[in-house]
Amino acid sequence: MPIQTRVRAADGRLSQVAAELYAVPVRAGGAAPAAEIAEGQPFALDEVLALHGAKGEPGEIVSTPVRLDGTVRELLLYGVGEATPADLRRAGAALARRGRGHGALAAGVPDGDLAAFVEGALLASYTFTIGEPPKKAPLETLLVLTEAGPAAGADALARGTAVAEAAALARDLANTPSSVKNPSWLALRAEEIASGAGLTVRVRGEKELAEGGFGGLLAVGAGSASPPRLIEVAYDPGGADRHIVLVGKGITFDSGGLSLKPNEGMKTMKTDMAGGAVVLGVLSALRGLGVRAKVTGLVAAAENMPSGSSMRPGDVITHFGGTTSEVLNTDAEGRLVLADALAYADAELDPAVVVDVATLTGAAKVALGLRHGALFANDDALAAALTASGAASGEPLWRLPLVEEYRAAIDSDVADINNIGRGGYGGGAITAALFLREFVGGRTWAHLDVAGPGRATADDAELTRGATGFGVRLLLDWLAA
Repeated sequence: MPIQTRVRAADGRLSQVAAELYAVPVRAGGAAPAAEIAEGQPFALDEVLALHGAKGEPGEIVSTPVRLDGTVRELLLYGVGEATPADLRRAGAALARRGRGHGALAAGVPDGDLAAFVEGALLASYTFTIGEPPKKAPLETLLVLTEAGPAAGADALARGTAVAEAAALARDLANTPSSVKNPSWLALRAEEIASGAGLTVRVRGEKELAEGGFGGLLAVGAGSASPPRLIEVAYDPGGADRHIVLVGKGITFDSGGLSLKPNEGMKTMKTDMAGGAVVLGVLSALRGLGVRAKVTGLVAAAENMPSGSSMRPGDVITHFGGTTSEVLNTDAEGRLVLADALAYADAELDPAVVVDVATLTGAAKVALGLRHGALFANDDALAAALTASGAASGEPLWRLPLVEEYRAAIDSDVADINNIGRGGYGGGAITAALFLREFVGGRTWAHLDVAGPGRATADDAELTRGATGFGVRLLLDWLAA
């Protein structure tokens, strides 16, 4: 569902703004700020901070009463650390959570990255519920006062809002239950997004996929009553100097197919299309952010289910373009649909750069945990640019190697390659990336395996439990550069 909290710039002194809660920033070290709103109180803010042992750490909040116009209000002393983008993102998130159940919170914000502060506040306000709303509704309005005034911060406020809304859209798509979400539903949502964001869209159904030779999508979707789709969404601002293709894994539910997952392994599989959700979230924001590159998004959508028509271990698939792969495990299905989309991008779209995003392997999650995405790339400059954008946006990446010696792990006896690494090599995230590399045709390419950070098990800073939209912010930062 859309983020309900609204952020607006306010002018004047903090005490002159009508609100239920007020907040002033405290920098690292815990020194009290000069806050006119606390003038005339029977205690100094230094005393309040000392009483609570506050250190000004980002996310830290200390509450104290203040009297304004004869009415007692709550003043929040919130830590901003060194006021780096990461600090301000966490601080904004903490304030938004503290403001739940309230109508308006007025906050002074220190000089720094206002967009990051807004992103943190809005993303922490995100909720996804079916049925009864949460007991405490999100903060209705966050009123922001900056030292430079409202006009100076307007662009940053708009940018932070646009990025947060794009990430929230990706979260919504991934959090939607698979009883509602299937490939055709995802295609319809893509059409809705395109109509409101200045995009063109083309959806290939089962018949067109068969005629075009998209064997990976057809094989993965063969066991489901919901046929696969290849969703192509395009943004063209005119006069672009580069064409970038983003490819997203769109497995709307992953049972594992005949290589069936255990029940625990299926509980989060409605979010196995998080990569596709990221691509749609990114495309939705490009016009609003004024991105000058031409960007095409491909979402390879299928549902991986067991049935009498499912693909089987031992089957051989012919992908778009003719490369064949042997299926050794039907639960390694994401790479099969991505292979078709990557081969199509190379053969038909002539991109300068291709980046794919997928919740692809448990191995990446084991290697890097829940906060870092795994980055593979065949180009050092692209890897460096994406890594820098990940650091700037709060969505960090860690580059892993494309180990050439591991290529033998995906050699097949009967096809060009097989879909899972043979025993004796390990490195499951690496062999999956090597599989995908076979389909990019020498294009400049990066692969983001977001199996770990694509989902959160608890609220933390700007993250909320469930799908995180990881990849939206970093890709928007990279595309806007």
